[in-house]
Amino acid sequence: MFTIPFADKASLDARLVGGKALGLAQMAQAGLPVAPGFTVSTAAYHQHLEDSGIRTRIVDLLAGVDHEKIEGLEAAEMQIRAMFDEGDFPPAIRAEIARAYDALCAVCGPDVSVAVRSSATAEDAEGASFAGEYDTFVGMRGIDEVALYVRRCWASAYTARSMSYAWKNGIQPTEVEMAVVVQKTVNARAAGVMFTLSPLTGDRSRIAIEAAYGLGLSVVGGEVTPDRFVVNKIGLGLVEKVLGEKAIEYVDGATVADVSPDRRALFCLTDDEVTALAKLGKALERQHGHPVDIEFAIDRDLPSGSNLILLQCRPETYWSGRHAAASAAPILDAAQAVLANTLRSAKA
Repeated sequence: MFTIPFADKASLDARLVGGKALGLAQMAQAGLPVAPGFTVSTAAYHQHLEDSGIRTRIVDLLAGVDHEKIEGLEAAEMQIRAMFDEGDFPPAIRAEIARAYDALCAVCGPDVSVAVRSSATAEDAEGASFAGEYDTFVGMRGIDEVALYVRRCWASAYTARSMSYAWKNGIQPTEVEMAVVVQKTVNARAAGVMFTLSPLTGDRSRIAIEAAYGLGLSVVGGEVTPDRFVVNKIGLGLVEKVLGEKAIEYVDGATVADVSPDRRALFCLTDDEVTALAKLGKALERQHGHPVDIEFAIDRDLPSGSNLILLQCRPETYWSGRHAAASAAPILDAAQAVLANTLRSAKA
């Protein structure tokens, strides 16, 4: 089973689809709004490693690498990236990915633009995980680009950063199991992150939302000061609303544009959108049984009321394990909170 639709029961098997795809499948199967797509399973990853001989070549290469020297790790990363870039999949894997992509095009339109997102089995787990260590690519079209960037997601298990992190946690990089999500690119008018508690204090009666124009890369990467909204979890009343600068926006995965002064002066989300997001946040917290960290987008191609798309859901980890959030030392701002949660649930 080399490709698995989000609606398939097999998408709930984390060893087949990895953490990110599992979260998307859980949301999709619960009737929550997720952009359509499929997962290239870990079975495809292992089959490619064996059929191409890459696994043996990687093991031999890494046997001579000093884990503590960044220069050697970076040189190994470049060689391994070239291994995945060369050639193609085994024919059976390519044919199945092509069929799954064609089926997605039948739903979304010909030559649909997709995001190709790594989904390792260690990602998005509660507590320590590798979430964010691996690559995501946006705006791929056609089976040739999809095939190449699936392999580049696989290769991201062997970046200098991810290998170093794996070794520090007692894991061999070759033991990482990597699936890949292929999902319709959201044409984001705005995007951001949502916590179902206060990332500043751990207050579980609050939902915090940060958003900016375009794709969420600018928010997650800390490149802009986003708009900030705080919602009371009981009653969903808006209790705080702070305008951010939002100086740039990602139009796609590579194109960055300046935001005009008149747009900067406006909030990128309406109050109704904030309330709708908070409702989704509460539903996801109930589904998971603990506070969560959610990435979302507002799709400009969809009508108001149907335009909220959930991109990712993972456990909130900064405050987990703290018995009394009020007695814990607060962190200074929400950007630090996003980074702290990423570091703890990943290490991004």
